[in-house]
Amino acid sequence: MQLQNITNQTIALAGIAQVAVLVQQLATTGTCDQQAMEASIGSVLKIDSDGVAEIYGGLAGLKLGFEQLSGQINGEKMPNPDQARYAASMVFLEKKLTDRKDFLSTIQAGIVKAQAQSEQFGLLHENVLANLGDLYHTTISTLQPRIMVNGEQQYLSSHGTANKIRALLLAGIRSALLWKQCGGSRWKFIFYRKKIQAELQYLLKQI
Repeated sequence: MQLQNITNQTIALAGIAQVAVLVQQLATTGTCDQQAMEASIGSVLKIDSDGVAEIYGGLAGLKLGFEQLSGQINGEKMPNPDQARYAASMVFLEKKLTDRKDFLSTIQAGIVKAQAQSEQFGLLHENVLANLGDLYHTTISTLQPRIMVNGEQQYLSSHGTANKIRALLLAGIRSALLWKQCGGSRWKFIFYRKKIQAELQYLLKQI
């Protein structure tokens, strides 16, 4: 499977953008787009896939991410500083994580456990989210700089919401890894914005 092309890079970018939106939604309202969350959390558990889009259960699972990314690139949506910070931090932490083989082994074992849990209870069951959230908490959240999530304290102090946010951030790291595997880089994002925007419009039409 040829990974390094503009289509796959755009899909992975949308994966990062989608997580940033979902984290902000949870932190500020206590709820989020369930279909988008299911696609993002599902991407963590999809180890082997026939294509990049299938990691998210198909293009429709990334509709929120595509729309958000497209709106930001073409200027239709005002950039949200928290979402931008979450996205940039996930890309940065993915680089640091690759140097921690012990963390990678822990995460891999935890994902295998979460896969079994999701088959038994369902993808968004609290046991699955708690497992993935704990994985993030004991590994990636110990790396610096930590991602500080802004929002309403009543939601951030909820154990269930905190697990969802951490599980989603793990999904965002997964998308950041995919972005790199597909040939993505900061320079490519800067210089290929028109190509990425055109690809976003094409992909949205396929949904």
